[in-house]
Parts: sequence; C-alpha cells; structure tokens
Amino acid sequence: MDKLQITGGTRLNGEVKISGAKNAALPILAATLLAESKSFISNVPHLRDVTTMIQLLANMGVDVSINEQQTVEVDASLLTSTVAPYDLVKTMRASILVLGPVLARFGTAKVSLPGGCAIGARPVNLHVQGLQQMGAEIEINEGYIHAALPDGQTRLQGATIIMDTVTVTGTENLMMAATLADGVSILENAAREPEVVDLANVLVKMGANIEGAGTSTIRISGVKKLMGVEYEVLPDRIESGTYLVAAAATGGSVTLKNTCPEHLDTVINKLTEAGADITLGEDWIKLDMHGIRPKAVNVRTAPHPSFPTDMQAQFCALNSIADGIGFVTETVFENRFMHAVEMQRMGADITLEGNTAVIQGVEKLQAAPVMATDLRASASLVISGLVAEGVTEIDRIYHIDRGYERIEEKMNLLGAKIKRVS
Repeated sequence: MDKLQITGGTRLNGEVKISGAKNAALPILAATLLAESKSFISNVPHLRDVTTMIQLLANMGVDVSINEQQTVEVDASLLTSTVAPYDLVKTMRASILVLGPVLARFGTAKVSLPGGCAIGARPVNLHVQGLQQMGAEIEINEGYIHAALPDGQTRLQGATIIMDTVTVTGTENLMMAATLADGVSILENAAREPEVVDLANVLVKMGANIEGAGTSTIRISGVKKLMGVEYEVLPDRIESGTYLVAAAATGGSVTLKNTCPEHLDTVINKLTEAGADITLGEDWIKLDMHGIRPKAVNVRTAPHPSFPTDMQAQFCALNSIADGIGFVTETVFENRFMHAVEMQRMGADITLEGNTAVIQGVEKLQAAPVMATDLRASASLVISGLVAEGVTEIDRIYHIDRGYERIEEKMNLLGAKIKRVS
C-alpha cells in the first residue's frame, strides 16, 4: 500500500493547473446513460473514482474509452445490463448516480447500496422516495435497490418532490430521472452547488428542458429522448481551495490556472480574513501570504452557497498553525472530525466540543506517522505535513487518490518535498 512522505518547512511558490471537478465529472458520466448516441466528455480528472465509474459503465455493457487527453467517449446505446454490482459500488458513493438515468431510460435498475468515505450518514432514502413519487416501484433487499416501472408503464411520471434535506446526489439523480419522464417534475429544496448546475448544463445540451438549476427550485419538463453531447467538465473548486489553503499555511505565493474564482467566494473571503493577499482573474487566482503566519478564522459549514464541508478539514490544518483561536463548526456531516485526532499526533491543539473543533494555533507542528481516514481529511494531513518540522508519513492515501489528481507531482512543482513510497 502506498504512502506519502512529506518533508515540511518549505513555502509553496509558483503556478499550478487545476483539474476538472470530480464531483461534476461523476454525475455527468452517469448522465451519458440517458443518451441514445455517443458522448465525449473532456477535462475529466484522472482519479480512482473516475476509473471506478468508467469500470461500472463498462460492466453494464456501455462502450466506454478514455484517451491520453482525459476525454471519455461513451456510447450507452448498446447497454446490456441494468445492474450496478456491489464489488464496484462499494468503493464509491457516487455510483448511486446511475440509478435515476438507468431507470428512466430502460425501465428497470438494480443498484447496490453505496460505500465511500466514512464521514457519517448519507442515506439514499431521498433518492428512493423521489423516484417512488415519480411512479417507480422500489424494494431494498440483500443490499440492493431494485427499481422498476409498474406493469404497462413505459416512463416515469412527472412529480413535485420536496426534499427534507439538501442533498447533492439526490438532486442530481432525480433531475436526471426527470429528463425522460412524462410531464413536469419540480424539485424543491434542491442543492445549488456549481456541480449541479454543470450537470444541468450538459443535460440541456443533450436536449433536456431544465429551468432553475443553481436555485432551490428546479423545474424539469420531460422529453422523449436525449442525444449524445460534447462537453467540458468545470474546474474543481475543492482542489482549488486546497492549494490556496496549502499556500496560505506555508506563507507562500501561488497562482491557480484553469480555475473558477466565482465558485470560491466563501473560501476566498476566509483566506482574506486570515491575512492572504488575493488577486482574481477570469480563470485564475493568485494568493500571496508575503511570508507571514496566517490569522485564525472561524468557519461554519453549510450547503452551497455557504462554506463547503469539503473545505472544513483544510481550514482545521490552517488554524492549527495560525495566530489565535479558530472555531470550526461542521453542520453537514456528523462524523467529519476524524482528522483532528491525527493532527493532534502532530502537536495540533484541537479540542472537540460536539460538532465544533476549537483550535488554538501553535507556531510549529511536529512530523509524525498519520493515517488518512477520508478524502478531505487526507488533504488536511498533507497541509499539516507541509508545515511540520521533520518527515511526516501519511498512510492509507488511496483516499486522496479518489479526489486529487497527482497531488505529489503538483505540490512538488510548487516547491514541496513529497514522495510516494510503496
């Protein structure tokens, strides 16, 4: 099993190109199942989760390939199986995203209950309830969701669906299913994330009729069929935020290329509050700390457009070496402070009080062997390793490979000292 070895104490400096967003690429790849002709999806990040999604599509009989430029070609016209098996779904929660499109297009789907990061309950009940409101008959047994249209019914039926809580994958799944339903579907309390908007954009380009993406109410008028599309995945705002925080924590100066500043408003505001000098362009961001130590900031996560839960762990790392006390409150997932224990091993002064981490910044962290517990936690440990004295060794980095493309290569281009060892 691979590990990362990080020799700390170097300020990050230089330019880095941001990859396509994993959380946009995965639902877009699932959406290609709705099309009756080939799709070409570009700017797809080279990540383990993307590889798993491609394997899942291939396992269902889809003709799928990826070239050296990371463009995925998908032809779902020859799909031979409507089953998403456990051995593929167990490693990636986003596999549930094939449920809506497969059911909508083929009238039946059997999808294993998903796995992914162990950061708390992310139930699929909202997906199931929404599809049931659209007329699907669904049973859950032996770890699988069995969904089918009633006898004599060839399409899902439009419905008004009010979701109890904001769910990104639930919004995406139901939006995809509704594109081929009879009539109008309205999703209330819908997720507003940029990745949801990106999915809506690709569906519209395929021939779907969708209004309101990016707001809490999405209206979908079903159409008879969707066709293949050429589409470029938007830049990854969480990767962007992670490199900005890493630069701030090390006192460095970094320019991000191929990013989208407007998707990072809350992160940029907090980094400015921490003392960063930030300049924005149309598709670039420059952060310069001028060698100073960051100030502690208070963070409270909530669904978009509030502060993203996927940036919480990185700000814990920033606060751990910042000047002052920072409070980080997690409201989205109930088990997302597992990185705190690992950071404490490195000398971080963190006290957990319910869903809040109280962090007293220290001047230096000390290198220690640590273990990644989930995707974003692993990013926080990389940042901690960059600012620690000595050599930090991070185990179980398969988590980080699920969400960050060539992180050691990109960090090293900025002057970090990271190597991957078996």
